[in-house]
Amino acid sequence: MTSRQSAGILLYRLVPELEVFLVHPGGPFWKNKDAGSWTIPKGEFGDAEPALDAAIREFREETGATLSGDFKALQPIRQKGGKRVLAWAIAGNFDPADLVSNSFEIEWPRGSGKLRSFPEVDKGAWYTLAVAREVINPAQIAFLDELAASLHR
Repeated sequence: MTSRQSAGILLYRLVPELEVFLVHPGGPFWKNKDAGSWTIPKGEFGDAEPALDAAIREFREETGATLSGDFKALQPIRQKGGKRVLAWAIAGNFDPADLVSNSFEIEWPRGSGKLRSFPEVDKGAWYTLAVAREVINPAQIAFLDELAASLHR
């Protein structure tokens, strides 16, 4: 198990049914992957940064949008690789066409000695819960279930 941790935001809206906003990772490793590869906007953070601050920062870095309001903490999950993910849900709206992501550099193709830049997130989309369950990282389905349960109380 690793001690790495990420923080993220599960943005949702009711139009009229519940939809969640997910992002697809950018870069060559994710290019042709769909089912199971989408995620909430999230990223790693260190112990010196409050987790909610990191989640808001990561959402901004991956989408270009700054969120504020009443964030509801969700139960943390642990992904297959061991990373712990903390998340907060908040109601809101975001047009995926407005997505502007930060980028990262890696050697690509591997072994070529050439650095290439890729967006951290290459697209975002709104999904109903049924479709979101099909495309999201399987460990993050727990976030969807918790959100749905909290809205139906």
